[in-house]
Amino acid sequence: MQMAATDSLDGFIQLAPITLDTKSEILRRLLDFEVRPSNFRDNFLDFNSYFSYYTVQCRDALHDGGRHISVRTHRDIIEIAQHLKNSTTRDSVKEMLRFKIPHPKPANENELLDGSINLVARLLLMVEFGCLMYGFTGGRQIVWTANTLRECLAKYFAAPQLLEHKSVRLEKIFNARNLERIAGIRIQWTDNLSEHLSLVDNDRKVAIFHHASFLECQRKSTLFPAGLVDETLRTLALLLPGTDKETKKWFIKLSTSQKLDTKVIKCGRLKADDRRIENFQFWHDRLITLKELFDEAEPDTLTQWWCDRRRRVQWYTFWIAALVLALTIFFGVVQCIEGALQVYKAYNPS
Repeated sequence: MQMAATDSLDGFIQLAPITLDTKSEILRRLLDFEVRPSNFRDNFLDFNSYFSYYTVQCRDALHDGGRHISVRTHRDIIEIAQHLKNSTTRDSVKEMLRFKIPHPKPANENELLDGSINLVARLLLMVEFGCLMYGFTGGRQIVWTANTLRECLAKYFAAPQLLEHKSVRLEKIFNARNLERIAGIRIQWTDNLSEHLSLVDNDRKVAIFHHASFLECQRKSTLFPAGLVDETLRTLALLLPGTDKETKKWFIKLSTSQKLDTKVIKCGRLKADDRRIENFQFWHDRLITLKELFDEAEPDTLTQWWCDRRRRVQWYTFWIAALVLALTIFFGVVQCIEGALQVYKAYNPS
């Protein structure tokens, strides 16, 4: 049985769908997560969205007949990933791969090597590294040209906190569902961790990284900066509280049509102390920016006016005024109809 699982890694990465044996072996060797093929669908984590990402990344990397990467099998991916997890520098990994390229060497040898390393880094961390020659992601990309993968991530996520947080409060009403229905900020579900909580499309959308199952597997990862994975899961619990029935119903409806990771709505909820903005280090500034945009948003439609209960006095004032206006119009129309009937009866007494 072990031999069959090992042999499954020799399958070509362009073949789909990936078998359960191969998926289980990829999870074990790439993400260090143990799951048996027989229990794959019964697991409390949902890896369907991750393997959709895995398949798309491999397909896009193999564009133009695979002329831009040297990787061909799942085993090739696992072997490169092992070097990256062992803190081998990018240049060293590149030289190791160079020996495997047969003679005569192709003219784009360096492109082949860089493309393969970037692909594996994306599959290993779900972060955009490099760019596809004929692809377009539109998201944030991390430039990694030297040193180890761990050092590159540490530098990227070590950006200093620039925004003050003294007046920022993350109330219960601040969640993904209310971002859409109250503030009109649409959710753009992303597969790119570096894009998490960033505003796009002229601040009309916010990107949310929904792969909670992947993050659960990475809790003990030494590649990510210490605390980053746990904090990311806490931002998901903040924006998608599993105990909020309306948010849960809203997400389940979305997850079916957009093939989202269903684990993301099972991250629990944050207590009042846990929602304090100073408890967030890596996503601190993006949360503040998003919260300020949420607070500054004014209702544009009747639906938003009805849903927006952030300012109770203003909400009651608006709807009382709306009710008075509606009743005034209604009784005005009734009086007009009554007057018309009286005139009609005066001229037509029979």
